[in-house]
Amino acid sequence: MNQYDFAGKVAVVTGGAQGIGLCVAQRLLKGGAAVALWDRDPAALHAAQQALQGQGAVHTVVADITDLASVEQAAAETAAALGPVSILVNSAGIAGANAPTVDYSEAEWEQVLKVNLNGTFNVNKVLVRGMLDHGYGRVVNVASIAGKEGNPNACAYSASKAGVIALTKSIGKETAGHDIAVNAITPAAAKTRIFDQMSQQHIDYMLSKIPRGRFVQVDEIASLVGWLVSAENSFTTGAVFDLSGGRATY
Repeated sequence: MNQYDFAGKVAVVTGGAQGIGLCVAQRLLKGGAAVALWDRDPAALHAAQQALQGQGAVHTVVADITDLASVEQAAAETAAALGPVSILVNSAGIAGANAPTVDYSEAEWEQVLKVNLNGTFNVNKVLVRGMLDHGYGRVVNVASIAGKEGNPNACAYSASKAGVIALTKSIGKETAGHDIAVNAITPAAAKTRIFDQMSQQHIDYMLSKIPRGRFVQVDEIASLVGWLVSAENSFTTGAVFDLSGGRATY
């Protein structure tokens, strides 16, 4: 396992109580980072903190990324507890319902966009501001292969993740004159609790599209994220990194 030096760095991981976020937090802790887990589920945060006990400095914050005021409060609490944030991994997101676009609920559409896209905007808006103030930062926004290709029966999820890709590119260009790197990753599906939100038919469809013939593992995602948020990633910004098992064609 490659390991990067995050000593003296403070990281925020949204959706950090489980799945991809929790695995990324473990990787950052191994490199010496102090990690703040942001999640909307207090019980899951408590369980994550217990699981990470003894691995390093961990701070948990109950935060709703769809609410800018909540994000600002979470950022202030994190800075007070750990110091200025220089690493952000935004992995919070929801899948939404599986249905054809013509049958898709307007309320469901709005909720998925609110969490996945508006939430990504809110977190980046608040934390990148601090990175600019301190002259250093590394950001990874977790998008999806669905944001590149558009999965059938997942219009809201696909559109939200396409938005995350474009937002990431915009911020990467805006901050390129500083020692700040803002990139996105587009993984294929990982078997986490997000599968609970999907139909079995949709899960089977996603697996059928992956040439590797399996779902990506969360530790494989964390491995790539580890480099992207390290000081070694000193040039690449506004880019999209594929973890689709051969599915992506661009």
